[in-house]
Amino acid sequence: QVQLVESGGGLVQSGGSLRLSCAASVSIFRINAMGWYRQAPGKQRELVAVFTSGGSTNYEDSVKGRFTISRDDAKNTVYLQMNSLKPEDTAVYYCNARRTLIDYWGKGTLVTVSS
Repeated sequence: QVQLVESGGGLVQSGGSLRLSCAASVSIFRINAMGWYRQAPGKQRELVAVFTSGGSTNYEDSVKGRFTISRDDAKNTVYLQMNSLKPEDTAVYYCNARRTLIDYWGKGTLVTVSS
């Protein structure tokens, strides 16, 4: 069982920045893949950024160059630095961890970008 706790969401103006954090209840080394998804109102949940099982990173095209995923293994925490935010980035952001083919999700944190 993996528990994930997100923090860092909020309201920001267009062009601003936020940093999301996701703390895992187990060592990141025991997790195969970990990253961030988001779900905007009326839309499906989509991948934002992820550390893959091979240790590389993948980003959704619209966030490349603006968002950066990073990790602190000592704190079992993954971060999402979001810069140059746009109104279309408004969504609930969910942390995801995959371990032994099981997906675990945090409760989500709301990011609202005003124009």
